[in-house]
Amino acid sequence: MHRAGGHASIAEELGVVNVRLAFDKQGAVIALPNDLDATVLEPRYAAELTAADAALAAAVASPIGCPPLAELARGKRSAAIAVCDITRPAPNKLTLPHILRALEAGGIPPRNVTILIATGLHREATDRELDEIVGADILSRCKVDSHRAKEIDEQTFLGETAGGAQAFVDSRFVEADLRITLGFIEPHLMAGFSGGRKLIAIGLAGERTIKRLHSPLYMRDEKVGEGSFPDNPLHRELLEIAEMAGHDFMLDVALTRTRGIAAVFAGNPVAAHAQGVKFVRESTLAEIAEPADAVITTSGGYPLDLTFYQAVKGITAAAHVVKQGGEILIMAACREGLGSPEFSRLMRNAGAASPLLDALAQRPVEVDQWQAEKLAIAARKARLSFCVPGVAVADRALLWGPAFDDPQQAVDDLLGRLPAAGRLIVIPEGPYVFSQPAGALPAAA
Repeated sequence: MHRAGGHASIAEELGVVNVRLAFDKQGAVIALPNDLDATVLEPRYAAELTAADAALAAAVASPIGCPPLAELARGKRSAAIAVCDITRPAPNKLTLPHILRALEAGGIPPRNVTILIATGLHREATDRELDEIVGADILSRCKVDSHRAKEIDEQTFLGETAGGAQAFVDSRFVEADLRITLGFIEPHLMAGFSGGRKLIAIGLAGERTIKRLHSPLYMRDEKVGEGSFPDNPLHRELLEIAEMAGHDFMLDVALTRTRGIAAVFAGNPVAAHAQGVKFVRESTLAEIAEPADAVITTSGGYPLDLTFYQAVKGITAAAHVVKQGGEILIMAACREGLGSPEFSRLMRNAGAASPLLDALAQRPVEVDQWQAEKLAIAARKARLSFCVPGVAVADRALLWGPAFDDPQQAVDDLLGRLPAAGRLIVIPEGPYVFSQPAGALPAAA
């Protein structure tokens, strides 16, 4: 057994290798036979900045491709800031104060700043989550509220994109004098990379817009996937909608293994985001020689593994490195069960993967069908199995493969089907690992 892309230690004794997985808040340890042909594929991260606070201040004062934020704020009365919801480990409590100080220096006081939780079609943030996302001090000084994609009266229609999407975006963002996004950049299963434009064109978009952008038109396009950038039709749509909404400034970071800040990219939303993508691609891509017979992956632990809906991201990332007809085992706590009511209903009525894909191609897009669609595409490539203790027993019976409460039991079940001399890849941090077979992606621009 060996590791690629990381340096974490493994305790070996009595012919067993212990591997720690990101699972729920505490993690989980699984035991693997030491004689397996196995690779533990760790995420590759850049080193943490030694002075992140100074780097944030410098990035806001000397941004990429535009004037300093304080200068952009001069003469304006209001600002809106889009931030990630609870399912994303964005370091808002570190980054927001720098944005607010610059806005105030430019003449926009905190009372005139609206912070919008970019929920997309996720549920609204709870009071406890708002405190976790932005902190009590900012809650006391700024207006903070969740985006509500299903409330059409809260959206502004901005026109139609070149790709045919009707662009509806949260009116509170569109109507602000200065419009800012705040997030982080990582590989994304559809947009290529997260951050920048995605905080608006998905995070603050109306239901009709999100459905179009998550339709089979994009979900089945070969250029819509992890690491696909900039030649990605979904990315182009997101960029166009963000521009229509008047995206003025962005601040995104790259994260370390411990969710510290590795780099800061602030400024013009197109130029700064492109630089951030280049950095993340070059510092995180872990190429493998060839696909494996089986992959054990996770949803990255808390908070991303709160629902089975989010856990699909771990499966789609693993699908890039598994052979056709191979095996994928996903480990996700799923404390909140399957996910949204719409996704839960779809999964309960889905039937088999291939008929579901046929049906989705022929009917109007439903809320959250895209994760079921991505899951079904993965299920056509590999046999799936699940360790999802938070999913109700009745719901587990409907998944496309065996499901377990206990991580070790799920692993033992998988290993019992691994062919002689079969190759195994273990991805302890699931979607936080950006991996592809050698030559699968074009060189970074």
